Amino acid sequence: MSGTTAVDETPVPATDLADDRRGRLLRLVRRAPLTVGLVVVLWTLGALTGSLLHGPAPELAARVGAGLGPLRDGAWWGLVTSALWCQGLASYLLSTAMVLALLPVAERRIGSRRTAVLAVVVQVGGSLVGLGAVALLDRLADGRWADQLAASTAVGPGTAVVGCVLAVSAGLPALWRRRLRLVLVIALVMLALYSGLIGDLLRLAAGLLGLALGAVVFGRRRGARRSRPTRAETRVLVALVVAASALGPLIAAWAQTRVGPLSVLRFVFAATAPDPATVAGVCTDGSPRECAELQSRLRFSGLGPALLSIMPVLLLLVAAEGLRRGRRAAWGVALGLNLGLTALGLVLAASPMQQRIVLGAGVHLHAFVLVALPLLQPLLVAVLLVASRRVFDVHAPVGTYRGLVKSVVGAAVVAAAAYVSLGFLLRDGFDRPPGVAALLADVPLRLVPGGYLVGFPPAFLPVDWPAVVLFEWTGPVFWLVVVVAAARTLARPRLRSAEPDGDRVRALVAVGGGTLAHMATWAGHTYWFTEGAAVAYRVIGGVAITTGGPVGERNPQAVAGFAAHCRDQGWTPCFYSVDARVAGDAEALGWRTVQVAEETVLPLGSLAFTGRKWQDVRTALNKAGKAGITAEWTTFAEAPLAVTDQIRAISEEWVADKGLPEMGFTLGGLDELADPAVRLLVAVDTERTVHGVTSWLPVHRDGVIVGWTLDFMRRRSDEAAFRGVMEFLIASAALSCQAEGAEFLSLSGAPLARLDRGERPPALQKLLDGAGRRLEPVYGFRSLLAFKAKFQPEYRPWFLAYPETAALPAIGNALARAYLPDLTPRQTAGLARALFR
Repeated sequence: MSGTTAVDETPVPATDLADDRRGRLLRLVRRAPLTVGLVVVLWTLGALTGSLLHGPAPELAARVGAGLGPLRDGAWWGLVTSALWCQGLASYLLSTAMVLALLPVAERRIGSRRTAVLAVVVQVGGSLVGLGAVALLDRLADGRWADQLAASTAVGPGTAVVGCVLAVSAGLPALWRRRLRLVLVIALVMLALYSGLIGDLLRLAAGLLGLALGAVVFGRRRGARRSRPTRAETRVLVALVVAASALGPLIAAWAQTRVGPLSVLRFVFAATAPDPATVAGVCTDGSPRECAELQSRLRFSGLGPALLSIMPVLLLLVAAEGLRRGRRAAWGVALGLNLGLTALGLVLAASPMQQRIVLGAGVHLHAFVLVALPLLQPLLVAVLLVASRRVFDVHAPVGTYRGLVKSVVGAAVVAAAAYVSLGFLLRDGFDRPPGVAALLADVPLRLVPGGYLVGFPPAFLPVDWPAVVLFEWTGPVFWLVVVVAAARTLARPRLRSAEPDGDRVRALVAVGGGTLAHMATWAGHTYWFTEGAAVAYRVIGGVAITTGGPVGERNPQAVAGFAAHCRDQGWTPCFYSVDARVAGDAEALGWRTVQVAEETVLPLGSLAFTGRKWQDVRTALNKAGKAGITAEWTTFAEAPLAVTDQIRAISEEWVADKGLPEMGFTLGGLDELADPAVRLLVAVDTERTVHGVTSWLPVHRDGVIVGWTLDFMRRRSDEAAFRGVMEFLIASAALSCQAEGAEFLSLSGAPLARLDRGERPPALQKLLDGAGRRLEPVYGFRSLLAFKAKFQPEYRPWFLAYPETAALPAIGNALARAYLPDLTPRQTAGLARALFR
């Protein structure tokens, strides 16, 4: 029988397809009737009033819009009816997308009727708060922005939609609550500051009102805990801020109306050509040099110079992606760019000619403050980067940045050579034919955006199209190469062990060392080497804690040698999570041992899920098959972006809802998944939704992989999640690895949990057992051990070996700091309450 599956090629009748579409539409109407109704009303009223292409006519806008003018005229109903029109076709399309994407979140959470009431409340309340701010600004301030706001009217459903969604976000899981709020609030603030239209201010007011209402009316969902973002999520949040700070000026530069308080930042990030009237005024009463420079800037305002002017934005976006990945180099690039833009912006603001470009002709009181004050934004971003420096600690593979430097230098040399050689050949195409020396001197100016060249008028200008192409496109081509090279560099996976001895340790791990040996390659370790073996450890508070036992060849003298090394350094040694053999080596030295975890090992030789004892596992496999869920092997680097993003989201939500930080040390997280030697087994359905994920560390013996150790386990927690996903994944891994010839799977250890073997435990063991019981509601170690019992494993104790009892307080403190290095005082208090509750 062949390995292919027959496919039914009978064509589906058109009537069946139409019925399927109607069924999906009816389901959408039933699930989100308010959403569908609002979209229908929006487009129907727009069509009936001829507002679809260009928005409502001024007379209609004055009657149905929200603004100070309609309120003064008694058209108070505009606070509600303004949500039923849009400004034009683009606004109708964007508003429809916003309604369809966001409003169902509120309908599913609190129901359609309550959502309708909430929409009216935030629409009216947000409009009143926003218009109150406009009136206050009009009374206290004097300027173009205040005048335009006072004379404008706003229409669009965005005010109601963002207010509703931010209100109901209080009931979402911590991860999605935090991310949804961050994205929406950043977008609202960015539009208000850079675009500055009245609709932007009303949406921001409605969003803030929604946040307040959500905290008062809905509160956090039941069982949710306050929690700080994890390291991975902090990286994402900072990256979003950096990206928003770069994109904001582009909005100001390309928006039809740009009067927001930070709109002048477009002249720093995306400098544009001066207005012809301003050039004429400078040439009338200014110096000939200024006139010549502005004329040259006005002359070259094509696509090439425009592309060159946004290169700082592109570099910041590349840096933001690197920040999302935790790269230290991206942190340095983002910090340097923001500090450089701050300095450059202040220099430009101090230039009288630049102020004339920004503000127009005439005398402007406090012009320096008006132009320079918004340029503090890059400085604030730089402060944020400095404050969050510790979370960007991912180093690149060796030689990565040497390759980037070679690419940049090579691109610069090629660009300079091409510009000089072609420029000399095309010298008759310039108004003043340049020589080689003049072309060489002009190369740096071709690489700088035109808006930054105040005081540097060109020595020559092109007059025919070949010279224009060379003159305008040398800089953009060079910077595009730099941006692409930087993006590729920051996208490369990091080397798992950045220490100088990383390769040596990996070679020893391939020889052997137990089921935890691969953890020795994780970042953060220091290594002690002896003949044929090594010990991975970290020093915390004067205590040297090992990660498992020695790796490499079996060497009974490794424990004694490492202990002597620690004594020479003034440290207290302890071997943590070691097996019975290493514990025996330590006891031979007179050390004490205590069990700290229980490892569960699943032999694969004759494994078969038959009999009553495997009923739960067989049920999970059968249900997964019926639900269309499959298990797929991959690595984090090879997995599609849609899959890795879901894995990140599942992990962050799991951590956020606990209210305590994710434990580290011998418990891997997202950072440890990036190792190409680590395999992922992912449960996905037919729509490529990830229901659960496990990671497996290789276990070697004499250079051959003989088993795999379970490390990372996460499952989706929403209503649609497959409930038996962990049983399904572990069983699938066992069957797959058995077919590959592996000897065993280690389901790893359950900390502070152990099998009752009937012996009378000593006092220290009783203390640890009590700590495990008290931590059970927080981290569930005992439940984890009970879950692994479904797989009928062999149980193997893991021990802590320590030289003397007097060292236990210091060892306990060091272990706590190793597992929870980022524990805050609030989280410490919460953990203490959980322990003594």
